[in-house]
Amino acid sequence: MSTPEIVFAGSGGGALTQIADYEAVGGFAALAKARAMTPDEVIAELDASNLRGRGGAFFPTGRKWSFVPKPDRIAKPHYLVVNADESEPGTFKDREIMLRVPFRFLEGCLIAAHAIESKHVFVYIRGEYEQEFEVLVAALEQMKARDLLGDVTVVVHRGAGAYICGEETALLESLEGRRGQPRTKPPFPAIAGLYASPTAVNNVESITTATAVIELGGAEYAKLGVENSTGTRVFSLSGNVVNGGNYELPHGFPLRDLIYGVGGGIAGGRTLKAVIPGGSSTPILTAAEVERVTLDFDSLTGAGTAIGSAAVIAIDDRCCMVQLAVRVSQFYEHESCGKCTPCRVGTRWLTSILQKIEDGRGSQADMDLLLSVAERINGKCLCPLGDSDAIAVASYVDKFRDEFQAHIDEGGCPLHGSSSLDHVLAPVAMHTHHHAREVVPL
Repeated sequence: MSTPEIVFAGSGGGALTQIADYEAVGGFAALAKARAMTPDEVIAELDASNLRGRGGAFFPTGRKWSFVPKPDRIAKPHYLVVNADESEPGTFKDREIMLRVPFRFLEGCLIAAHAIESKHVFVYIRGEYEQEFEVLVAALEQMKARDLLGDVTVVVHRGAGAYICGEETALLESLEGRRGQPRTKPPFPAIAGLYASPTAVNNVESITTATAVIELGGAEYAKLGVENSTGTRVFSLSGNVVNGGNYELPHGFPLRDLIYGVGGGIAGGRTLKAVIPGGSSTPILTAAEVERVTLDFDSLTGAGTAIGSAAVIAIDDRCCMVQLAVRVSQFYEHESCGKCTPCRVGTRWLTSILQKIEDGRGSQADMDLLLSVAERINGKCLCPLGDSDAIAVASYVDKFRDEFQAHIDEGGCPLHGSSSLDHVLAPVAMHTHHHAREVVPL
């Protein structure tokens, strides 16, 4: 039996940007159903669905909403904040959701607001997403004309291009007009979030999927996917594949089938070398590991990696893994907010050591130092940004140590200038409005 579309339901492969078209395919029925329920009943449906966050942490959505105290316990405004600051390399699903099914997403926002008893919704959207911003604003105007918002105010706020604002507390700092830097936790946003008030922070896909949970019912939704990873997921497939793009598939779908079936295989008839399964922050998999992994929380965790943001990057045999590690580390170094020392200093050291090895100036001591620095970063930062760099780099060394060793033994890249990162990971300058720093030789 084929899995029904959940996130893009009713779109038919196109875009539902007119409210009449959305209503014609059952739009806003879930909102009416939710508003006829109590907030606790809505949360109970989310609990029954076992919907887990789609932003990377994979935390149960219903449980997150239940952490927000009732208004009679804390006499402050309650806020729903949606993280649409999609910036991790390889990830581009949220932008398609906002472009193709903006009403379905906004319907989910209103359902979530009802569940946590909030009258205030902020959508914090990536600053570079200009078209997506315009689509959401136009959709909101159509909803206002139909009086669908009720007494809820929805504000779409544009970010300023900082990847760190994908971290929920840095996002809240930015939304309040301050520099986007993570807060020390506790307190957690559910208790003291936006303006020190109770706040739920959710990802675009999580919120959009909540619409489907109410439509189908939590128990029915839970039948999709696999245990501990229910429902569907929008996978952003990129890299050296024939057919890159966003694909909505059930959790538990074989990674190999995504690459060779849905994705059409490796471009140019080349050989698969590795796969980044959940965005640049997740540990890499070898081609052999790809054969036995499925796209769900348990399978990927068991393989020593993570589903992350569901950004699958296929890498062919032209890629130098040291060069790729340099590029990944440059990104995290550049995007570090600088608040905590392990991340601010550690990411710079990782980049410099990796560049030294890539240039053919590395030694065995540098390899040892690289792993030592990664260990000193991991678990010691205010937020996951520094950890992401350390974990990713350590995984490249672990899975492709022979290639790193060859750079040291041969005094340079064994691919002798024929390495290519085309379509795998763009240089830092293409992720940002600013150039990355020049790597200072060690």
